Amino acid sequence: MTNRIFRSICLVATAVLLAALALIMTVLYGYFSDVQKEQLAAETRLAAQGVEQNGRAFFDNLNAGDTRITWIAADGEVLYDNKTDETAMENHAEREEIVEALDVGYGESTRYSTTLTRRQMYTAIRLTDGSVIRLSIAQNTFLTLTLGMLQPMALILLATVILALLLASRLSKRIVEPLNQLDLDDPLKNEGYDEIAPLLRRIDAQQKEIRAQRDELKQRRREFDAVTDGMHEGLVLLGARGNILSINRAAQSLLGADSDCVGKHIYVICRAPALQALISDASAGDRGDRVIAMAGREFSFSISPVPVHGEVVGMVLLIVDVTENVDAEKMRREFTANVSHELKTPLQTISGCAELLANGMVKAEDTPQFAGQIYKEAQRMTALIEDIIRLSHLDEGAEDMNRERLDLYTMAVSAVQSLQSEAESAHVQLSLSGESTMIYGIPQLVSVLINNLCDNAIKYNREGGSVAVSVRTEGDAAVLSVADTGIGIPGEDQDRIFERFYRVDKSRSKKVGGTGLGLSIVKHAAKLHGARISLRSTVGEGTTITVRFPAAN
Repeated sequence: MTNRIFRSICLVATAVLLAALALIMTVLYGYFSDVQKEQLAAETRLAAQGVEQNGRAFFDNLNAGDTRITWIAADGEVLYDNKTDETAMENHAEREEIVEALDVGYGESTRYSTTLTRRQMYTAIRLTDGSVIRLSIAQNTFLTLTLGMLQPMALILLATVILALLLASRLSKRIVEPLNQLDLDDPLKNEGYDEIAPLLRRIDAQQKEIRAQRDELKQRRREFDAVTDGMHEGLVLLGARGNILSINRAAQSLLGADSDCVGKHIYVICRAPALQALISDASAGDRGDRVIAMAGREFSFSISPVPVHGEVVGMVLLIVDVTENVDAEKMRREFTANVSHELKTPLQTISGCAELLANGMVKAEDTPQFAGQIYKEAQRMTALIEDIIRLSHLDEGAEDMNRERLDLYTMAVSAVQSLQSEAESAHVQLSLSGESTMIYGIPQLVSVLINNLCDNAIKYNREGGSVAVSVRTEGDAAVLSVADTGIGIPGEDQDRIFERFYRVDKSRSKKVGGTGLGLSIVKHAAKLHGARISLRSTVGEGTTITVRFPAAN
């Protein structure tokens, strides 16, 4: 600002100086022209008197200097000229000053002389005999006068510019000094220019508003810290690029970090490649969950993007120690593998008893009931073994199964048709709606998934109830939904129904002949297809299970 004021003052001073010089030169030129004209008129009168008294003898031995004297007859013929041979001169009867002198007795004019190629000032007086005496002198032009004054003007201009620079520098500093000394922490106490008083009042109001907002943010931060520090789960707030904005005590303990990590990138305290993949997906707007092994324990990392106007501005990372759950799941898988082998012996025994019955080694009156019970148990155990083997296969990744493009709606049609008789026997209405939508998956597993969901919806329904199966496309996902009007699932059991052998109502499960592995198989099949399962259930009203498959590209 100081430089701008300095330049402005210098520019104004220079402009005023140049304008003043131009005005002065113009006035001086006019003044000198008037003085020369008066002097020339006086000399012309003296010359006229001399010619009147002495005639042509007046010009003898006359030294007129730079003044040109011309004597012209009444008819315009040049009688005498002290600068040029009068015999060679043209007739002057048409000259402006001669015409005026012959008419009124005195004439004057100013023009460029074609003979002398200079600007000349002429004055003429008519004599008593009718002839005219004319005197002329060379007059400096405005440019000539200016060039003649150039040196003193340059000195004056230089001195004035130096003085203007000094004064402009001092003045600009004095103007800006009150602004530089403003106390912005307390704007209303400043004594400066009245013109900036509205600005200072606005700054004071904004500072009060900022202080109020800052205090509010501090209060919210204290409340947030109080809540998060009491959590057993680790909570980390990340910026859009993965830098740590906030981290609670549980997360610091789980990751082996401290509060100094705030502001640093999350990779500084955890370099797990799986976490890097989660953060990369969250930066693109995708929510992710992953169990990561660290320091001999298992941690569940769940990350959610925070979008604002379609752009991810941050991420929320939740860390939970799931070591016990993982171990329990591992033990359950081991149990499943073992029980599949242990069940083969009793199954063979049951089969043997059935064979004895078939050979007539049991009383006739007990044969039907005994054989039917054995057969029923054998079938249930066979189904159990098949489910256990299928689940073990899924645990291993089902890498030997081929994937292909599938029409989810067509597969749902097949499942509904195959279960129609079972639904009719249970007095449950089974319906299908939707549209064709393609996925990329394993046909056997997708078929098992749909059949298990529909079979459960029928078995755990009420008499006269309904099961609605729908297939639709939502964005880039193929959605399978199975909704029933059955007994519903209590809230405390909803997180566990996909566990192996877990039953909400054990007595009803035994009655309908379930193995306890159907939803676990559904969970694993969905996982192998990258699908997400969501559940909504109300006790006594029904359950809706939705599976979202990635649509086939």
